[in-house]
Amino acid sequence: MLRYLTLLLLLVLPLSAHSADNPWTNSLYFENDLFIGTDSDYTNGVKYSIISPDLSPQAPHKRTAKISRMALDLFHTLPLVKNAPAETGHKIELAFGQSIFTPQDISRYDLIEEDRPYAGYSYLSMAYHRKSDEGQSWSQMDTAEVQIGIVGPSSLAEDAQKFIHRIRNLQRPNGWDHQLKDELGVTLAFERKWLYHPTRQRRFCADAIGHTGITLGNVMTYLNAGLEIRAGWNIPRSFAVSLIRPAGSTWSTLDHNLSIYLFSAVNGRAVLRDIFLDGNTFRDSHHLDKRPFVADLSTGITARYRRLSLSVVRTRRTREYEHQPKHHGFGSITLSYAF
Repeated sequence: MLRYLTLLLLLVLPLSAHSADNPWTNSLYFENDLFIGTDSDYTNGVKYSIISPDLSPQAPHKRTAKISRMALDLFHTLPLVKNAPAETGHKIELAFGQSIFTPQDISRYDLIEEDRPYAGYSYLSMAYHRKSDEGQSWSQMDTAEVQIGIVGPSSLAEDAQKFIHRIRNLQRPNGWDHQLKDELGVTLAFERKWLYHPTRQRRFCADAIGHTGITLGNVMTYLNAGLEIRAGWNIPRSFAVSLIRPAGSTWSTLDHNLSIYLFSAVNGRAVLRDIFLDGNTFRDSHHLDKRPFVADLSTGITARYRRLSLSVVRTRRTREYEHQPKHHGFGSITLSYAF
């Protein structure tokens, strides 16, 4: 157990084990349906993550902090790292975020039985990323993530939404008295991604990223799979920024050249449990009949220059429950900085 706790230690210690070509990566995600003129269902999501440099034994590391070197040496003894091929990369990620869900008519004070419950979810997560290049065109990345959070009033989602609506002079959400009750949420997720990048030339090109995964827990349990197509100028051989979802993070490769590309993606889920529709696990609460299959269809643009990356995305999500009148949409902005 001590060895696996090292993964957390590597994040909280002031590591200097990186170089200009092997940086830390900060990412700030913001998702909101007000971008397309609605204010309901999945209405807001924010997330901040920091991803370590490549911590593999062959990656360049400075030996300036003794405690950091000790932590790295212990990390390198983990079976997933020690037994991996020499060309395999290893990164650790720490993140925190909050998601908010509301019914269509937030002006009402009563319980709207045919619409989704008010719900908020705040969480911390830790993930391990393992990447390998296979030949000139193929790369693969595995991500395992543990997410721990709280659903209910203690998530502070009610306070967050009322504050934002007040300063922006929007409709006050009046039904939070009917939100899901407090419940500890534990989520385990694994996702594998494949990147087909057929060209290394710095010109207009296209590539594709496929993925499959599984998520287990009392908050969400589902199987997912999807595909993303990218086309544009100087697309990096790295995995793209996804929407906010467990084990959906990127692997960024630092490139000092300008990169700009369009992309289109689909992610489908076979859903066994969704606490935001099924209600609390061990207590009575407002709940709905969910649909077993949900898909996200996204289009967007990403621009990268030196250490900065910006993605803007529009997503349409198919109906998630039986009384939902139509598909739901939201916009996303993701800003990343390598340092």
